[in-house]
Amino acid sequence: MASQQDIDNRLPITGALMLATLMNTLDSTIANVALPHIQGSVSAGQDQITWVLTSYILATAVMTPLSGWLSQKFGRKQLFLFSIAGFTLASILCGIATSLPEIVLYRLLQGLAGASLMPLSQATMLDIYPQRMIPRVMSIWSAAVILGPIAGPTIGGWLTESLSWRWVFYINVPIGILAFLGIWTFMGHDKGGRERPFDFVGFGALITFVIAFQVMVDRGPRQDWFDSKEIWIEAALAAAGLWMFIVQTSTAEHPFFHRDLAKDGNFVGTTMFGLFVGVLMFSTSALLPSFMQNLLGYSAMQSGIASMPRGLGSLVGFLLVPMLIPRLGARTVLFMGLLLSSLALWMMGQFDLSMTPTPIEVAGLVQGLGTGLLFAPLNTLAYAKLAPIHRTEGTIVATMARSLGSSVGISVVQAMLIRDAAAAHSGLTEHITVTDPVVRWAMPSLFNLFSPGGLAAINGELTRQGTMISYDAVFSVLAIITLVIAPGLLLLKPAPKVSLAPEELIGD
Repeated sequence: MASQQDIDNRLPITGALMLATLMNTLDSTIANVALPHIQGSVSAGQDQITWVLTSYILATAVMTPLSGWLSQKFGRKQLFLFSIAGFTLASILCGIATSLPEIVLYRLLQGLAGASLMPLSQATMLDIYPQRMIPRVMSIWSAAVILGPIAGPTIGGWLTESLSWRWVFYINVPIGILAFLGIWTFMGHDKGGRERPFDFVGFGALITFVIAFQVMVDRGPRQDWFDSKEIWIEAALAAAGLWMFIVQTSTAEHPFFHRDLAKDGNFVGTTMFGLFVGVLMFSTSALLPSFMQNLLGYSAMQSGIASMPRGLGSLVGFLLVPMLIPRLGARTVLFMGLLLSSLALWMMGQFDLSMTPTPIEVAGLVQGLGTGLLFAPLNTLAYAKLAPIHRTEGTIVATMARSLGSSVGISVVQAMLIRDAAAAHSGLTEHITVTDPVVRWAMPSLFNLFSPGGLAAINGELTRQGTMISYDAVFSVLAIITLVIAPGLLLLKPAPKVSLAPEELIGD
């Protein structure tokens, strides 16, 4: 629980927590638009360079479960300070990296150091504000969570174009220093020493599942999935880890996560929705910069500018949420967010190679508005009936689910993209025959089938068209999945409606 000092200083503490959260979430996508530049700098392949993204998210998912136990043992303030300092140092190391193994290693360190920032920030906000202010507070806190990933591509594009890709990591240094000083100055001292017995079996089983499953989806496309003995081994380890974790949690005297979390239907349901939101938000954020730069020929800066409407849409969503939840209820607002997200994905499924930036900007605006309506209702529903003593563990589980969804989502969507692009390329190639008069006489001389240069040009264009077809297919599948899960909201119990005056954010 919060001390009186924390309650008295809740505004500056909120500012410091939002800076720390922003720094953490910003790094989940800020490197996206810089990936082509990083790829050339460290001589990485197309399938390898995504490790820069997934290594960070995977490390976050692995370390997040320990956050609650560490905060109880060493104290919440001490863990905050250590995490912010470690994250800032790892950011500097990422900026000076000279090879792919180095940058992947330093991104892992970033994820490990920053894993506790988001769940503990949320738990602290829940503790230092009264229950009547939680919807508004969660909306403000969600702004830092969602605006980081959305603003990341724009900021990353500007930094990459104006300075270099290394500055997408150096930007964390001033943010980290301000967040560190804010926590150091205003948060009350917490001695810790309250940890319960550590469940090594449960933690080991959970980490086995997370790592084995992530490696499986990462390496599956290159190993022909279950035609490979390696993939079977990784799948077996993931299944065994998950089963052991469930059994241990159900039977152990002191399980790694308290069993009461699983008894709260709203918490379980919103955690599953949160996992999907991670897939939905981060996979599309990872795809769009490469789509714009590799297929449409945009620069890093141009792709960042085209992503700006997504941030504006999210800002509008955040401003609307505190007014909509008291009037319509959290479930209705969440349903609206899912519908808008599905609409945006359907619009993205209509993209083509000859379009202007307008369709990207419009779809981004709609998607941003949709995602802006998702996070605060999820948090409101998740903690509506959960006992305050379980809030820290609850935020940890929810954060881990979003991180796992993000990491797996990027890998799965990337695999779908590569698979569908190859299939589309093969299908298009079947229609290119020398005996076809259109092919022989009507095609531009650049695509001359009887010259090596012409054959290379034709193959390049077929690859480009096939990849475009693949992007449209992936976006369309995500749109359908979003619609399919929407009825699941009926299983969630509505949260109590509250009325808030604007001045209540400041407190009594």
